[in-house]
Amino acid sequence: MARHQLSRLQELLAEVTTHNRFYADKFSQVDGLPLTSLEQLENLPFTFKDELVTGAHGDEFAANLSYPLDRYVRFHQTSGTRGRPMPVLDTAADWQWWVDCWQFILDAAEVGPEDRAVLAFSFGPFIGFWSAHDALVARGGMVVPTGGMNTLARIELIRRTRATTLLCTPSYALRLAEVARENRIDAASLEVRRIIVAGEPGGSVPSVREQIEAAWKATVIDHAGASEIGPWGYGDKAGNGVFVIETEFIAEFRSLATGAAAHDGEMAELVLTTLGRYGSPVIRYRTGDIVRPRFNADGENHFVLLDGGVFGRADDMLIVRGVNVFPSSLEQIVRSFPEVVEFRATAVKQGSLDALMVEIEDRLDKPDRVARELKLRLGLKIDVRSVPLGSLPRFEGKGKRFHDNRSAH
Repeated sequence: MARHQLSRLQELLAEVTTHNRFYADKFSQVDGLPLTSLEQLENLPFTFKDELVTGAHGDEFAANLSYPLDRYVRFHQTSGTRGRPMPVLDTAADWQWWVDCWQFILDAAEVGPEDRAVLAFSFGPFIGFWSAHDALVARGGMVVPTGGMNTLARIELIRRTRATTLLCTPSYALRLAEVARENRIDAASLEVRRIIVAGEPGGSVPSVREQIEAAWKATVIDHAGASEIGPWGYGDKAGNGVFVIETEFIAEFRSLATGAAAHDGEMAELVLTTLGRYGSPVIRYRTGDIVRPRFNADGENHFVLLDGGVFGRADDMLIVRGVNVFPSSLEQIVRSFPEVVEFRATAVKQGSLDALMVEIEDRLDKPDRVARELKLRLGLKIDVRSVPLGSLPRFEGKGKRFHDNRSAH
């Protein structure tokens, strides 16, 4: 693996330093190029998302383009959950690399040419399931797009096409099951047997995954990726976490405690280098994703396993009364109550102290039991309130259940 990664990295750097002005400038003061070992990768500076936002072509495109615009055939943009969406472009060769990476995910989900896959998303400029669409086409299966449809129409299409595979966010998998139930349709009676989820940590959050699997009687396969990076990870079959596709990405892990290279099992920030995306490369990209690497995990391959998947982003972590709270940890606890249909968490100021308030749609209307479990598991007293069923927002794309209102006070 190390020989393979080094060879791919050397090829990438040779192309990038010749054609990519962003990285040529960035590496101009670096001694020791070309690299002769993977250990020397640490000599290169990190790349941050803020650097990519304003490019050589003005504000329209990301800064890390290698070639003139006429070389690019694909336009997509980031979801914009943290500011203005950033357009990203891919050449034909880069797009084929996306499709090839997706084959790992389809292998993990055991999707074959006999399968019928429903893609439950809007077919806007978000890149994730466009790449899935083309990967499924390349595999030879039937691909069923549902752009512009409402949730009930999508459920009906799943039934009519006898779909065996569903691709959506974890939030939307639960929403589809909820709408089916409201319309007296048993999602578990449909032919969907595998659900590939992405966009949120839920696919590797046990209570969320268990709810989805129970509702659909289907296996959930997690997937991780980003517009500016690529489709870099897929869930293990046991649901313990996410593998990094190390044949196509070099993964580094920076300890949250020390900033140095993280040890096995230590909480860390994920840093990624793409090996096959020459038109829009990222090298030592600080993803902001918080993970726990397991370098010698038992599993079906030798890729590094991110135990528990992606816990959240560093800027998502709330520090409430001295306790670090990741949204995925809170969701794991709240979703462990099957009667809780939906929830929303808000961080606020109470005097000079931070506090967390959680609203739940609870069929039992007993918020105290959820508050007790949160106190037991997180060590925090949290205000949990019941709200009417159907009153909280539902999400087709990434869920926005966590709000930080502390700066407003």
